Amino acid sequence: MSESIVEKIKKQSNHLRGTLKESLLDEHTGAIRESDRALIKFHGMYMQDDRDRREERAEKKLERLYSYMIRLRLPGGLLTAQQWIALHEVTNAYTTGTIKITTRQTIQLHGILKHHIKPTIKNFDTVKLDSIAACGDVNRNVIAGAHPRYSPIHEEVFAYAGNISRMLLPKTNAYYEIWLDKEKITPELEKDELYEDRYFPRKFKVGIAIPPYNDVDVFTNDVALIAIIEKNKLTGFNIAAGGGMGMTHGNASTYPRLASMLGFVKKDDLLETVYAIATVQRDFGNREDRKLARLKYTIDKLGVEGFRKETEKRSGIIFSEGKKYVFTKRQDEYSWHQNHEGLFYYTAFVETGRVYDGENVQFKKAFYEVAKTGKAQFRFTCNQNIIISDILPENKNEIENILQKFGVIAITESASPVRRNAIACVALNTCPLALAESQRYLPALISKIELILKKYQLENEELSVRMTGCPNGCGRSVAAEIGFVGTALGKYNMHIGADAIGKRLNKLYKENLEEPAILDELDVLLKDFSTNRNENEPFGDYVLRKQIV
Repeated sequence: MSESIVEKIKKQSNHLRGTLKESLLDEHTGAIRESDRALIKFHGMYMQDDRDRREERAEKKLERLYSYMIRLRLPGGLLTAQQWIALHEVTNAYTTGTIKITTRQTIQLHGILKHHIKPTIKNFDTVKLDSIAACGDVNRNVIAGAHPRYSPIHEEVFAYAGNISRMLLPKTNAYYEIWLDKEKITPELEKDELYEDRYFPRKFKVGIAIPPYNDVDVFTNDVALIAIIEKNKLTGFNIAAGGGMGMTHGNASTYPRLASMLGFVKKDDLLETVYAIATVQRDFGNREDRKLARLKYTIDKLGVEGFRKETEKRSGIIFSEGKKYVFTKRQDEYSWHQNHEGLFYYTAFVETGRVYDGENVQFKKAFYEVAKTGKAQFRFTCNQNIIISDILPENKNEIENILQKFGVIAITESASPVRRNAIACVALNTCPLALAESQRYLPALISKIELILKKYQLENEELSVRMTGCPNGCGRSVAAEIGFVGTALGKYNMHIGADAIGKRLNKLYKENLEEPAILDELDVLLKDFSTNRNENEPFGDYVLRKQIV
């Protein structure tokens, strides 16, 4: 087989420039050229269209309503107050008006018209924000345990997220030339020993967990780093590799996979080891079939031991046996908490990650007012929530009053555990891959699941329910105790049986279910669970013990 079309586009792109400048100047269409659609991802964007309006526009013989999604690169998920103000203003000026918190600890904005892309990026650049490598066949946003209360070494781990992100950035100056009108640099400065002219075969994701919290779902990442803390000091990291949630309906050669443990390295050896893993994937990854191009397939091809030895050979660093660690939870810590430095943090529940102003809660107004005080920062979680962070004790009441005024505290405190734990990808109406609804539908389904839970006295159960509109896996559905994967409009495959802390995937239970069948199945399962569970047994463990899947 020959290399894929995308591989050819990358090599011929002049270091990700392609004809993007020419595409932007074409006022006859809201779209960009076909080859540029692959390249714009490396700049942190996707071309999309409003799928709700396709039929209407087709009837009028109009072009699809094209727009662009832009995703920020935010290693560790931190925004300053000044950056939030810029984000708020850009959102109001150029987008649908909603800020979407992703499952990778950053935000994305939808509905940006082609002629608004450059103003958007220029506004972000003024506050030192960018979207470089937020999408595409490169290292994506590096995620890390979100809450500084987790551990005194949180700041040290957060710094590693930034260091890994910088180390794995492409060297091309294309982003600055195209979007910020910067001058070209000499070709020698663009020489990229990591990415060369071909980049990775597919996306590459790194996550860092701080035990006992696994809020990042660390094993779902291509590279899973587990901070090892001994005598209150960070000594190094257990490293696992090969996680990935994506699959393709009807293609048995594709599958979700959790990362396999490679071993432990000292913290001073971490960057060199991660770099070596990246080069192994670059050189051994499948460049013929993009459906089989993620690191998980490379590891299964080489074998875990073969992959480990190749990494050691390239890095010169030998893995030692993985150190002991314990994960006890992966849910976010809601409401107020104080860390070891005496700073306060408020974790707000943001359903499906949608930051908007509605009747019951005005998230945007609240967070904008908080940002204007200059007395807090903002941290995103991988569970699509937001932490109002780093608040001095003397400022806590002021921030709390703002959150109370706009309904943020009320909606956080009133949400049930199952609603708080739920995750949904964007899906319709903008994602071109979506087969079914997700973020627009899951809240209503959760309301009906809550009734079943209440019926069987399970309303306080910390149940994880996740939904994706397609099998690509952005909502990590197959790592949930109950996961829904869209197959067609109104239809979902139902997966059950993952554990509660992210160390076991679920399994397919029933296919192509519509809502009445979903609720009937859950009624039977939850009734039996309420009667026959062991003491404090999570639903996923019960499903496995009873061999329901």
